[in-house]
Amino acid sequence: MSNLCDTVSAVFRRIEPVIVLQQLASALFDTALQMVVKDRCANATDPGTGISTEDSRQKAMSDFYMTYNLIAKLTPILPALLLARLGDRGWRKAPIVSPQIGYLLSRLTLLLVIVLRGPLRAMWAGAALHGLAGGFCSYWAGVMALVSLGSTAKDRSKVMMRVELLYGTAGLVGSLVSGHLFRLYSSIGQGTVLVSVSTLLYLVCLVYSVLLLQVKQVPDQEESCGLMGNGTGDVPAAPPPGRSNKVNLALLFAGGVLYDVAVGGAMEILVTFQMKEPLNWNATQVGYGNAAGFVIFLTSFLGVMVMSRCVSDVTLILIGMLSFASGIYFMAFVTATYMFYLARSLMLFALIPMPTIRSLLSQQVQGSSYGITLISLQVAFKVASLAYTPAYTKIYQSSLDWFPGFIFTLSSVITVLGTIPISIVGCRLPQRQRYERIQGD
Repeated sequence: MSNLCDTVSAVFRRIEPVIVLQQLASALFDTALQMVVKDRCANATDPGTGISTEDSRQKAMSDFYMTYNLIAKLTPILPALLLARLGDRGWRKAPIVSPQIGYLLSRLTLLLVIVLRGPLRAMWAGAALHGLAGGFCSYWAGVMALVSLGSTAKDRSKVMMRVELLYGTAGLVGSLVSGHLFRLYSSIGQGTVLVSVSTLLYLVCLVYSVLLLQVKQVPDQEESCGLMGNGTGDVPAAPPPGRSNKVNLALLFAGGVLYDVAVGGAMEILVTFQMKEPLNWNATQVGYGNAAGFVIFLTSFLGVMVMSRCVSDVTLILIGMLSFASGIYFMAFVTATYMFYLARSLMLFALIPMPTIRSLLSQQVQGSSYGITLISLQVAFKVASLAYTPAYTKIYQSSLDWFPGFIFTLSSVITVLGTIPISIVGCRLPQRQRYERIQGD
């Protein structure tokens, strides 16, 4: 009985419950926000004619999301860097706890917008509060730093993919129920129940992160041998990362940023694309569509488990990129709901690249630099989004009349370009891979 209690206690001090609670709440919130935006933009009119058309509604929705996403991505940059520095100095929970406060305040903002019939633009203030607390940029980098500290270099890719699987499974469950919760009747306003449940989950997650979450570091025997060796044994002492490591870092950053531009830009537009004819989804369909995206976490995890036995990390990244490129290209020609799911099915391995890139990055730096390296990658994503978010929005709006799916074709091309720096890393890494596995981090 004592052993069982110890096991349960150990489980409830790990990062996994935080990931589950946060992603369940996030999946509920995403559906709620999407439906509230659709409802508030339903009567949008063309400035020139004063007539409400499908194109005017699409432009109103995409304009709202453009500003919302820019605020959400711009405001966390400095706070995330400061939190990462705190994390590397020993305050490992800071990059996780602080964003939870921002999440809670942001979700409360949406609840007030629904209950008080407030203006939709109030959500921009919610996005700012979320960002100033560190945002997802800080939260996910903090999670990855804890995961890196709690795993060996040899197993890190698989461990990170397991975290992604847990994240995706929680998102899948949350998305499947979100549409049904949104439709529950409330005299205060439609969506109140859904947003209230989401806010409550964020509150529980925050309390858990503060009181129960425990930071644990697993000694890496390979790293220990490298760092403690005196240079006279079979394993050489590990020197600090050299010029080759910096080149690999730059190439991995370039590939990661290009892939993030392609995926991030396409997914931002997809939220609006789902609401236009001929799809024109309701809340339940939105939830199911979001769930289809989270299924990719499961297929990507299985892909890593199977393919990692016979191919390198770089090859895994390339497979994932090409999987997304093919799926998003097909998405450009979607005209019915079943075609949407066919396009999603082509993206089976689209989640493999990012955790694998993070794993390779962690192998190029010392353990004390995990936090700043991973947060630098997230900040690079945020800076890139300041350009691609408005660019994707304007390109989508200008192509509504002749080819609404053009933006997805563009994402496919950018993804293919992102494979180039990753392929170069693949040509460079094998010569040092054995040494860096011994060196660890």
